[in-house]
Amino acid sequence: MRVLVVSGIWPPDVGGPASHAPEVAEFLRERGHEVEVVTTADAPPATRPYPVRAVSRRHRLGVRHYRVAALIHHRARENDVVYTTGMFGRSALGASVARKPYVVKLTADPAFERARRRRMVEGDVDAFQRERGDLAIRALRLARDWELRHAAHVFTPSEYLSRLTVSWGVSAERVSVLPNPAPPLPELRPREELRGELGMNGRTLAFAGRLGPQKALGVALDAIARVDGVELLIAGEGAEREPLERRVAELGLAERVRFLGPLPRERILELFRAAEASLLTSSWENFPHTVVEALAVGTPVLATRVGGVAEVVRDGENGLLFEAGDVEGIAAGIERFFADAALRERLAGAAAPSVREYDRDVVFARLEQALLAAAAG
Repeated sequence: MRVLVVSGIWPPDVGGPASHAPEVAEFLRERGHEVEVVTTADAPPATRPYPVRAVSRRHRLGVRHYRVAALIHHRARENDVVYTTGMFGRSALGASVARKPYVVKLTADPAFERARRRRMVEGDVDAFQRERGDLAIRALRLARDWELRHAAHVFTPSEYLSRLTVSWGVSAERVSVLPNPAPPLPELRPREELRGELGMNGRTLAFAGRLGPQKALGVALDAIARVDGVELLIAGEGAEREPLERRVAELGLAERVRFLGPLPRERILELFRAAEASLLTSSWENFPHTVVEALAVGTPVLATRVGGVAEVVRDGENGLLFEAGDVEGIAAGIERFFADAALRERLAGAAAPSVREYDRDVVFARLEQALLAAAAG
C-alpha cells in the first residue's frame, strides 16, 4: 500500500500532530508500506527515510493554501490512500480531485478552530455547538461537514469527539475512536539527574504544548501565584508566549515560571519524568498527546475536566481533575497534591499502568486496517 500522510505541522514544530504523523509514517514503513508526507514548514524539514514535501509558510495565506492543495492532489495521484491529520479542506479537495480515498484523524472541531483563529467566536467548543451563528459560521460548518462526510473513515481520539462527529451528520459506521498511543519510551536517565539538569530545585510542575488560547495558561499562572513554593516549567512555542511572559512579570513569578521553548519529543519525556506532575489547564481539549506522554513516564496529570481528558485521567487514581477556568479550585488542587505525600505516591504508582492499553502497535494496527480497507475501495 502507498500512503500519503498529510500534517499541518511537522518536527521541529511542537504539538500533537507533529508527534503523531511521524510515528504513523514510521510504523507504516515498518509494516512494509510506502510512505510520503505533505506538510508546511518554516524551513526545509530534516531528512527522513521517506519523502517529506513541505510548502513554505513564508507564502501568503491564500497562496500557501493553494500550493498545499495542489501538492496533495499531485501526490495523491501516485498513492493509494491519503491519511490526513490536518489541513482537512485541502486534503479533501486534493484527494477528491485525484479520485483517491482519504482517512481523517480528527483532533478537534475544524469549524470551531477556524472560527477561533479568525476571532469570530468566543467560548468553548461545546458552546459553539449550541450557537446557530451567522452566515460565516454556518459556511465553516458546511465546509467541515462536507470534508468529513466524504472521508472513507474518521478517527477521533476520544468518545467525546466521536459523539460530536456523528452529530455533524457523519455516519456512525465510519467513525471510530482511536486513542493517542503511549510513546515508545527511550531509556530515561535517573530522575534526580534530570531534575538537576533542568534546574528543578523544589516542587515542580511541567507543561508542554503549543502556547495558544486553548491551553488557557493564564489560568495556570494565576493558580501558581496562589500556591507558595511551586515552580512551573513551560515547554513549547506559540502566539501566546509574549502575553504569558508579561503575565508572569505582572504576577511576580519570574523566579518560579520558566519558558523552555520548543523541545524534541525525547526531551519532553525527560521533562515530564523529572517533574512531580504535568499541569494542563485547557479551556477545551480533545485527547492531548501530552497527557499520555506524562502518564507513560510515571508522572501524574493535574488537568481540567474538558473534552476527552477525563477518559484517560481518572480523578484520584492517576491524576486530579478540576473545572475549567476555576483558578481557586486549581490552586487548591495543586496545594493538596504537594501537601499529601501518600496521594502523590499513589497517583505516580498508577500513572504508567493506566496507559498500557495504549500500546503503539495495537493502536496503529487498527489504523493500518482502515487505510487498507479504504485503499481497496
